[in-house]
Amino acid sequence: MRVGVPREVKVREYRVGLVPAGVREVVAAGGSVVVEAGAGAGVGIDDAEFEAAGARIAPDADAVFAESDLIVKVKEPQLEECRRLRPHHTLFAFLHLAADPAQARALCASGATAIAFETVTAPDGSLPLLTPMSEVAGRMSVQVGAHCLEKENGGRGVLLGGVPGVEPARVVVLGGGVAGTNAAEMAIGLGAHVTVVDLSLARLRALAARFGARISTARSSRETVDALVRGADLAIG
Repeated sequence: MRVGVPREVKVREYRVGLVPAGVREVVAAGGSVVVEAGAGAGVGIDDAEFEAAGARIAPDADAVFAESDLIVKVKEPQLEECRRLRPHHTLFAFLHLAADPAQARALCASGATAIAFETVTAPDGSLPLLTPMSEVAGRMSVQVGAHCLEKENGGRGVLLGGVPGVEPARVVVLGGGVAGTNAAEMAIGLGAHVTVVDLSLARLRALAARFGARISTARSSRETVDALVRGADLAIG
């Protein structure tokens, strides 16, 4: 198996599809890896580290696609990348095709096999490649929200955890899935008053059992969501 790792070209995407540890695993299994020059620069991995792991460095994306059977990326291919795909290629990346009909058409036209990270399903029904991204998104949402609440960033000057004599911020999390649970955990850790809204009573019971008195829960309805969001300092959904 010839594995290719092109540099990500989507705006503000800095990750890389395979790190040196992954390269070593592929090589140990008898495969080969070609990495585009500079592919790891955004995460602090230089070409020499990939070479030390057994990869070959290619000068550009054209060379990577031409020499590979399996293309491993992070984000969905941009249209210029889709044009490099051939019927013998298998593409492995986050795709999110429902919101991108142009990409879907381009992938179909290429004849390549495309496997979306977000649809890979474990035997228990979980989504092992999507879950970590949801965890990151949930935790980041609280960090970004706290930043936006600062006065100098256009916010109301609210501190999530409050201070003695000042109540903590009211944080409402819409949805108690993986992202919502991680957002709630971060907000609780910062001392905020947190309410999670979800349609599933079973999910709300699980959250109440996990966080106890540190969290409030509410079953979702239009009236409930409207009232809670209007009264919140930070709404995450």
